Amino acid sequence: MSTLNETHDPSLKSWVESANREDSDFPIQNLPFGVFRRRGTAEAWRGGVAIGDQIVDLAAAYAAGVFDAAIAPAAAACGEASLNSFMTMGPAVWSGLRLALSRALREGSARAGVLRGCLVAQADAEYTVPASVGDYTDFYTSIHHATNVGRLFRPDNPLLPNYKWIPIGYHGRGSTLGVSGQAFPRPRGQLMRPGAAAPVLAPCERMDYELELGIFIGTGNGIGQAIPIGEAESHVFGLALFNDWSARDFQAWEYQPLGPFLSKNFASTLAPWIVTMEALAPYRSAWTRPASDPQPLPYLDGARLREQGAIDIALEVLLQTQRMRDAGQPATRLSLGNFADSYWSVSQMVAHHTVNGCALNPGDLFGSGTQSGPKPEQAGSLLELSLNGKQPLTLPNGEQRTFLEDGDTVVMRAWCSRPGAARIGFGDCAGTVLPALA
Repeated sequence: MSTLNETHDPSLKSWVESANREDSDFPIQNLPFGVFRRRGTAEAWRGGVAIGDQIVDLAAAYAAGVFDAAIAPAAAACGEASLNSFMTMGPAVWSGLRLALSRALREGSARAGVLRGCLVAQADAEYTVPASVGDYTDFYTSIHHATNVGRLFRPDNPLLPNYKWIPIGYHGRGSTLGVSGQAFPRPRGQLMRPGAAAPVLAPCERMDYELELGIFIGTGNGIGQAIPIGEAESHVFGLALFNDWSARDFQAWEYQPLGPFLSKNFASTLAPWIVTMEALAPYRSAWTRPASDPQPLPYLDGARLREQGAIDIALEVLLQTQRMRDAGQPATRLSLGNFADSYWSVSQMVAHHTVNGCALNPGDLFGSGTQSGPKPEQAGSLLELSLNGKQPLTLPNGEQRTFLEDGDTVVMRAWCSRPGAARIGFGDCAGTVLPALA
C-alpha cells in the first residue's frame, strides 16, 4: 500500500490554473493516466496524464526532453498506444514518473515553459480503453448489493452461505469494453417472460447499469505463484470508474448453473482515467469485519489490510433521459454511495484470484462488482432502486423508470475528499443505450 509523500501535499498548486479550482477532478495531487488523441484526427493513440482541464501529452513531453534520463524510459513507454508496457515497469517506476510530473507541473517549475507546449485540452481529445485488456474478472464485493438482490429472489435466504468466506467472481471477457461516451444497441438474447411456456429471442426488456470500480493490474505473477495479500496492492496500477451494464431478464434465465453470459458480454464502459494507488494514499482507512461475521481465512487477512485496506471513494450515479436532453435539462442523481462500504478489499481480490496459481498479466481488469451502501438510496443498480421493477422511480421531469429505456444516458462520477487532503476525482463514465438493431 502506498504511503504519503510530497506529491500528496494539499498546499501544492500548479501553473495549469484550471487544476487549482476546488471542484477540479484533476488537481496536481491526482495525475491519473489515460490514452488519448486529438478528436477527429488520425493521430496515434498515446498516453497522457490529466491536469485540470488539460492533458500532458507524454509522447510529446518525452520528445521535448522534459524528463531526466532515469525517468525518460517510463515516459517513452507511456507514449505507446496502451499503458501495458508502462504497467510492467512496477510501482517504483510508476511513482518516479508521477513525482517527476508533479515537480514539473508545480508553480515555479523551471520546466513549465517546455511542458506547456505538450498540453492538449481535454475538450479537444478523444479516448480509448487505456490498456490492452487480456483478461477480465468481475467480482461481487458489496455485501449490501448481494443482500439486496438476494432478498428480491430469495426473501428467506438472501445471502448465500459462501459469501462471507470467499470473494465471489466470474471470468468475463474484454472484447466489448469501451470508454466513456460509449453508445451501444440494446442487446438481443433469450428471455423467459412470466407465465410463458418457452423462451423467446428478443431485445432486452430489463436493461440496467452496475456501478463499479475497475481495478487495473500492473505487474503480474507467474503460473503457480500466488500473490500474498501483503504484496497484493503492489501489483495494482490503479482504479477507474466502471459501468458493467446488465440485461437482467437474460440473466434471470441463463445464469443457472454456470452464471452470466449474454446478459453481461455486450458492453462495459470505463472512465478514460486510471487513478493510481499512490494518488489514493490519503484516503485510506481501516478495513473492518463485524465481530459476529466469520473472519477471513489467513491468506485473506493481514495487518496492513486491517490498518488501511478500505478506500474512501464517493460513488455517484446520474441519469439523463432523451426527453431531458432534448429539453436541455441536466442529468439527475439516482444514488450516492461509497467504496469504503465494500465487504471485500482490492488486496483480497488479488490474493484470492491468484491463490490457486492463476497468472495475472499487465493490463488485466477486475470489476469490483456493483457497489451499494447500507441505505436504499445508496443502491448501485436500478434492480435494487426499483425493487426489481415493482417500485418505479419518478424523475424531476415526471418521467418514470424501472429499467433503462432507449436514449437513456447513465453518468457515473467518483471522487475522494477528506480533511487535510486535496479533493481528487475519477472523471465521468458515461454511456447511452440505443435502440436494438433490427
